[in-house]
Amino acid sequence: MDTSSSTVVRAEEFGTSADGDAVHRWTLERAGTRVRVLTYGGIVQSVEVPDRDGARAEVVLGLPDLAGYEAFPGPYFGALVGRYANRIGRARFELDGRTHRLTPNEGRNQVHGGPRGFDKRVWRAREAAGGVGLSLVSPDGEEGFPGRLTVFVTYTLDEDGALRIGYRAETDAPTVLNLTNHTYWNLAGARADGAALGQELRIAAGRITPVDAESLPTGEFLAVDGTRFDFREPRPVGPGYDHNFVLDGAGAAGAGPAAELYDPGSGRVLTVTTTEPGMQLYTADHFDGRPFGPCAGIALETQHFPDSPNRPGFPSTVLRPGEEFVSTTVYGFGVR
Repeated sequence: MDTSSSTVVRAEEFGTSADGDAVHRWTLERAGTRVRVLTYGGIVQSVEVPDRDGARAEVVLGLPDLAGYEAFPGPYFGALVGRYANRIGRARFELDGRTHRLTPNEGRNQVHGGPRGFDKRVWRAREAAGGVGLSLVSPDGEEGFPGRLTVFVTYTLDEDGALRIGYRAETDAPTVLNLTNHTYWNLAGARADGAALGQELRIAAGRITPVDAESLPTGEFLAVDGTRFDFREPRPVGPGYDHNFVLDGAGAAGAGPAAELYDPGSGRVLTVTTTEPGMQLYTADHFDGRPFGPCAGIALETQHFPDSPNRPGFPSTVLRPGEEFVSTTVYGFGVR
């Protein structure tokens, strides 16, 4: 237990990966919130928070054992995603006059770092103040990305039970980087046959980056006024979303939550605050019942924009030697 804070921290064995690596599960508990994190993929396996009557329930889509995560890698349940979250078109980009060819894993494109991204690696873990710190070294050329990249991620619980995810990274050669966590939320309680549709969502975003038939951004910015993408006022979530929202004032001093999700039935409220400029809303329409049905959870992935290395009009994702990538996202919990 971390004696410097009121967070209870425990570690236990969770199995052995197909590659023969030992995997552990870390449990964090504070102020009514209980979070479980795996060293495999940095996965948030479980988040339990109370409803308006004080009854605590599971609110993220997780699997009971390591074999399940290895059998169903595609949904990225709760995983740390990198080196590049979201898509890079034609699995290539140019940096400093050199073309880098990546490993494609979605048609001709690369998504979420390639076939063996950070979600399929076993991270090193150590106890941190109020939680757990994970670290990973990605060698030069992994999945086609240049530079030896060292990544540090901390999962901690704030005094009010909010889950804080802090990211840091360094490289020894120019590269691109986009990190996120791919947790699916269902505030009504995560169930295999449940659906998160109808929960009320607000996103502080006046624009999105529209996409083509391959779910790649066109490079344009589309105002949400009068469209189904206008979540500036809370409204029920329907199906059919896999889009990047351009957040208003993300990371600015005093900026409010980037998003808020509310379940009227349970009274649970999730708020998302981030330093990132974008958020991918994904409603998981393509789930086929193995192990969860369509729209069983809602992903709110804080990130830089998809295909930014090929889109000079988007915020840069370039990281150079001597620089440090730093990002923070906080998931707060409440009731009303």
